[in-house]
Amino acid sequence: MAYQTGRRSTVSTARVFTIAAFVCAVVALLFAPLAFALAAIVLGAVGSYLGDRPLGWYAMGAGGLALLLGYLFTIAAL
Repeated sequence: MAYQTGRRSTVSTARVFTIAAFVCAVVALLFAPLAFALAAIVLGAVGSYLGDRPLGWYAMGAGGLALLLGYLFTIAAL
């Protein structure tokens, strides 16, 4: 039988998906905008669906913005 301390986890699964979405959005600005920005949008949608609604929506928006800015940075670098 597993030992339980009676503590509850303060970090929900939805928040983990949302944080991962923001990290992917930041990485999308520097490397592979299409892949990481789409991952940010999907992870934000999953986080929003699981209950982290306002931040999940913001993460999806950050993913979309990172997609556009990542491509603009790529075009400007050429």
